[in-house]
Amino acid sequence: MARFGVFAAAFLFCAITTSRAADFDLQATKARFLKGEYKEVIEESAAAVKARQRNEEWHLLLAQSLWMTGQYSEARDAIAIAERANFYSIRPRLLGYHIHRSAGDLESAQRLIEEIGTLINSRRFAFRESVDIVALGEAAVILGADPKLVLDNFYTPIKKSDPNLREVYLAIGNLALAKHDYALAGKSFQEGLQKFSKDPDLLHGMAEALAPSDRKEMLRVLEKLFEANENHIAARLLLAEHLVDAEAYDDAETELNKIETVNPNRPEMWAYRGVIAHLKNDESAEQSARAAGLKFWTNNPVVDHIIGRKLSQKYRFAEGSNYQRRALAMDLGYLPARIQLAQDLLRLGEEDEGWKLAEFVARSDAYDVSAYNLVTLHDTISKYRTLRNDHFILRMSTNEADIYGPRALELLDKARTQLTKKYGLELTAPVTVEIFEKQKDFAVRTFGMPGGEGYLGVCFGNVITANSPASHNMNWEAVLWHEFCHVITLNMTRNKMPRWLSEGISVYEERRADLRWGEKITPQYRQLIVEGKMKPISELSSAFMAPPSGLHLQFAYYQSSLVVEFLVERYGLEKIQSILRDLGKGIEINEALAAHTAPMKTLEKDFEEFARNVIKEMGADSVWAKADRTEDGDIDSAWAKLHPENYWVVSESAEEALSKRDFEAAIPLLEKSISIYPGQSGPGSAYASLAAIYREKKETAKERDILNKWARLDGEATEALLRLVELSLDDKDFKAALRYADDLLEINPLHPLPHRAAAEAHELEGKDFDAVTSFQTVLKLGPADRAEIHYRLARLFQKHKDPEARRHILLALEEAPRYRAAHQLLLQITEN
Repeated sequence: MARFGVFAAAFLFCAITTSRAADFDLQATKARFLKGEYKEVIEESAAAVKARQRNEEWHLLLAQSLWMTGQYSEARDAIAIAERANFYSIRPRLLGYHIHRSAGDLESAQRLIEEIGTLINSRRFAFRESVDIVALGEAAVILGADPKLVLDNFYTPIKKSDPNLREVYLAIGNLALAKHDYALAGKSFQEGLQKFSKDPDLLHGMAEALAPSDRKEMLRVLEKLFEANENHIAARLLLAEHLVDAEAYDDAETELNKIETVNPNRPEMWAYRGVIAHLKNDESAEQSARAAGLKFWTNNPVVDHIIGRKLSQKYRFAEGSNYQRRALAMDLGYLPARIQLAQDLLRLGEEDEGWKLAEFVARSDAYDVSAYNLVTLHDTISKYRTLRNDHFILRMSTNEADIYGPRALELLDKARTQLTKKYGLELTAPVTVEIFEKQKDFAVRTFGMPGGEGYLGVCFGNVITANSPASHNMNWEAVLWHEFCHVITLNMTRNKMPRWLSEGISVYEERRADLRWGEKITPQYRQLIVEGKMKPISELSSAFMAPPSGLHLQFAYYQSSLVVEFLVERYGLEKIQSILRDLGKGIEINEALAAHTAPMKTLEKDFEEFARNVIKEMGADSVWAKADRTEDGDIDSAWAKLHPENYWVVSESAEEALSKRDFEAAIPLLEKSISIYPGQSGPGSAYASLAAIYREKKETAKERDILNKWARLDGEATEALLRLVELSLDDKDFKAALRYADDLLEINPLHPLPHRAAAEAHELEGKDFDAVTSFQTVLKLGPADRAEIHYRLARLFQKHKDPEARRHILLALEEAPRYRAAHQLLLQITEN
């Protein structure tokens, strides 16, 4: 009787309310619950329960509202009455299981879930209502049933027979989220939203499913959700997490404060406060928040798991893994902590334990998509070749390792030599670099899930993952240089640095290593600066989260590098080194900047002036002014006459002349376009158009000159370099051909043409050994004319009386039995 005393007090305020049955409107109260009006729901449902309304929904609404508002003791009392009033019902027991766990009463929670198991086995025939069958499925998962069987045998049939039941869409989506199956989760929530478009729980599920891949859309969904329920705690937690990711810690605290007004005891809220305190190096506040999160359930693994997961997402894998171990010490069977620990260890380079943990989770839960992906990836990586030297462990597919593995090691050694000296850092452990042939394998190794198509490489500290050049057309050497620079800065700061500074230094060092590399000012970036779209330095990391477009994301990289350039020019590289060391000691970035440069307000003001000076160097505002346009989108002719030097007028006039094949008109316009904006690049640039004109006009000298200018500016000028190789071979300028071929390999070592060009240049120069090496590489790339390559190799080997000549000439004839020159060479080989 004593345990019901507290709950009795909850009914006192109902004494003055009416208990007439006609006054109880269940649907209206459920609507209030969905709106987050928990106080009103508690009043109405408590009155209904006191009036002995028979529908168990009243009991559930009361208990769930008390639970949602952190009144765990009162919620336990309410659910106990619900169990007594609905003795053979599953739903009160399922809710009670969660309530008792939140209150730290694991024994009662276990009793209730076991009672559900007994009811399932003895009275399953009695549960025919769709909502009960969904609850049975949820309980079955808790009891250890195969989640996929639950999907097939409980949820899918109900969705077909009762498509208007919101609970089934929530159950499928939430189960999929728990197993990292974001595609299925998104599909289920979307189907539910087609029927219940403003349902906050479905909207929250949709936002959770979008979080790993589309933060911009996630925020749009959350905005719609808060219109329906501003007190939705799970949604506020998701938004707070996003703000922590964006390093907007004050805004995140605001969201957590909103949660506290609804439920001051929510463990996840305190976990995020612990994360923020840790990131601010406030150990006392961190421990206080953690203790508050464990106030009711002292062995709740969720608190430490969240803190550790968020620290790992901030690249603090050692600290994150320690928290996962604490979570597992509380609950050894808590699989989310195990799979997170597996990924942390893999990113720390502790691979043996990491892979074993991933395999354990995959065996324990066949539906955990993240664990399945990792185990599958392990099978792929085990077939990779490992190249080693004193400083690096490089893993690549066997085929790619043969083609450019030594070149990759050479580049990494060069980056290590230059950057460790420049930043005064001694690296004592080897760095692991993994280059993945398939983008999805890179994504799984890097993020745990497929996705992340915009990423070319990621550095975790002493582990780098990168996409193979086979999956992109960017300069792979620039990518590896960029990522190795992260090794330097992350080691110097012990992974304690804001994203903008980390990315800014890496892009800055790209440009310093090679003028063709790294982000540079563009007309689009100039316009963003003019329009005041630069983020303040103190908020710059947020520019990487949910950017309005891909352009804005790339601009975030450029602006970050420009801030670093400003700091180096204004205060010197030594100050950057000091800032990095301070960050490693746990000093907050604004404090470190102020100590070695100037206060943040001064820095932001001075940087804005610096950035505006950069765009001034591009020319007067009139040159870059937005043109007046007609309704069809064309530049107004009158405006064009008044602004003949305007870049857009010149460029679009050149395009019009090209469309008419009026080369004489196009050439001066294209030349003027280059004089206005010499940094333009790509196949659509004025350089490319001019080169094409000169090629068609057979003015080879002019074509070569413009191609050279293009290639010197653009680190990804594949088209220019291919043509320059061709022209050099025609002129028998073998040194030039080899130089351009080498530049091509810097962009894409898997393209056969630069290897073939190098082979031909070596052969014509009489460097037979080098020619053989290059021709053999061409064969590994699967050329269309394999017979020709085998023939060329046979000829080179025959020249030196090497027995390999016979094998290659037979392979040539196997490919092309009527190859006359090959037959003749075979006769010579046979005679010899």
